[in-house]
Amino acid sequence: MRQNHYAVKQIDHPSQSQTGGTIKSVTMKISLWRFSYAVLTTFCLLGLTGASSPGSKAKDVELRIGIVQRFGDKPTEQLQLEPTKGDRLKLKFTTNKTEQTLVTTNPVKLETVMQPLPQPIVEEKVVLGTFRTFETAEDNAQSWRKKGIQVEIAQPERWQVWAKRDVYKTPLLRRLLLQSVQKNTKTTTVFIDTQIIKQVPRVSWVVNGNRYSPTKLEISTEKNLIRVNEGKKPDNARLYPGRLELQSNAYGTYTLVNEVPLETYLRGVVPYEIGNSAPVASLEAQAILARTYVLRNVRRFEVDGYQLCADTHCQVYYGLNDVSPATDKAIASTRGMVLTYNNQLVDALYSSTTGGVTASFSDVWNGDDRPYLRPVLDAAVNFWSLSDESLASEENFQRFINRKEGFNESDRELFRWRKESSLQDITKGLQKFLTVKKSPFAKFKTIKEMTVVERSKSGRILKLNVKTDIGTFSLYKDEVRSAFAAPRSTLFYLQPLSKGESKLWGYAFIGGGLGHGVGLSQTGAQSLAKLGWASAKILQFYYPDTQIQILSNNIKP
Repeated sequence: MRQNHYAVKQIDHPSQSQTGGTIKSVTMKISLWRFSYAVLTTFCLLGLTGASSPGSKAKDVELRIGIVQRFGDKPTEQLQLEPTKGDRLKLKFTTNKTEQTLVTTNPVKLETVMQPLPQPIVEEKVVLGTFRTFETAEDNAQSWRKKGIQVEIAQPERWQVWAKRDVYKTPLLRRLLLQSVQKNTKTTTVFIDTQIIKQVPRVSWVVNGNRYSPTKLEISTEKNLIRVNEGKKPDNARLYPGRLELQSNAYGTYTLVNEVPLETYLRGVVPYEIGNSAPVASLEAQAILARTYVLRNVRRFEVDGYQLCADTHCQVYYGLNDVSPATDKAIASTRGMVLTYNNQLVDALYSSTTGGVTASFSDVWNGDDRPYLRPVLDAAVNFWSLSDESLASEENFQRFINRKEGFNESDRELFRWRKESSLQDITKGLQKFLTVKKSPFAKFKTIKEMTVVERSKSGRILKLNVKTDIGTFSLYKDEVRSAFAAPRSTLFYLQPLSKGESKLWGYAFIGGGLGHGVGLSQTGAQSLAKLGWASAKILQFYYPDTQIQILSNNIKP
């Protein structure tokens, strides 16, 4: 999921290329799009132009969604663009500073090859932190800004905070910054990432026997519909509305960006997030949340010149292949509706399955808590008092997690789970995680013991200690899901296993839920809808003290 939530419907996600920032394109100059809240302000103004009621025909907001984020990451990658029946592709691009336009009724296959550079170039950046999620990276970025260091957030593989490249643009400045950070903070994971670039990806295509290689490419059609095929099978093509643009990104590869109106974008989100067959009230709740989420999060990929990705690091957006009358009706009936708290867009986080209790924001990520994101028993009838029997207690938590009846998600497969993992597998996962973080504990060889040290009031693990042959280190909050392959959430406890041997064999991870558990449960919302709850009541249940409003210029981003 975005690493923030998981989709209910099981769908193959687009491949996430792992470049690690190792190459830099010198063949294409990005036409930098810089985000400002003007986008949101423009949408808010729709309240003054007729968007004050559902079904309004007011002008929509244009979004920029990265639907293929790392094209060119692998040698000889291909991407096929196709018009729909009776339509034509219009390709607008620039070569040798000359703007050209091609029109064709045939599919266009974009290809990449690695082009050697005349001379190797050195690319460097100061990496100030590596994180599982954007939320944690953003909090870390804010802490560096308070220290006077200008930063930017990127996602070469995991989310990272970089010292701003156009500020710290010389080797001397970067090394002075590194020395200052190491001297004045206790941080041991800050480092300079240095890459020697000998070749870069080059994109080209053939139309009417002529090969073209652009420095910028825009794709459109008369019907505003384009099929995009990342694989070699015809049935893998996804139908995207709006226009496409191929542009370079911060990692030396290319991103295919879909320029699409907000309400049309939602048609490609709701079916993949909660499914076409979900009850009407849960579809409406999902539509309101998806609209709120995108408007609040358009800053995520500013470093790459677009707004949101199309996978579970943001919201799943796979185009119009699976649109249905049910989801379209839910989107249309809630047009312009967003969820607010004190006239401000809420942080509209949601997950697949909470495991019986929702989490506070700070249970999972660092940063200020949101008053409307707090522990809620995920059940239609309140049979467990979280204040009297806090799940911060290990005894209470284990009793809670072993209870299976009475919850909104009780009949769901991932509501409760148990996963056994050997010390060998746990060790491999931890070593990989620690290596990415540049932790000195990455060199450990043996795990002696793992212990949950602290839980939140919702039962989520806040701190887990790992005792090894070279010392004990701690994992905090969402790091736990990155460090281990076994747990599906941080709502679990550990059970040592010997498997009949005299020494420790491994651990059983015994828990519940899928995803971070903050905000709405997609499976729980469907159960409540089946009980007759309206979408407004469902949202009020998962986000206490919030309001549904029609976007206007009175609502803050």
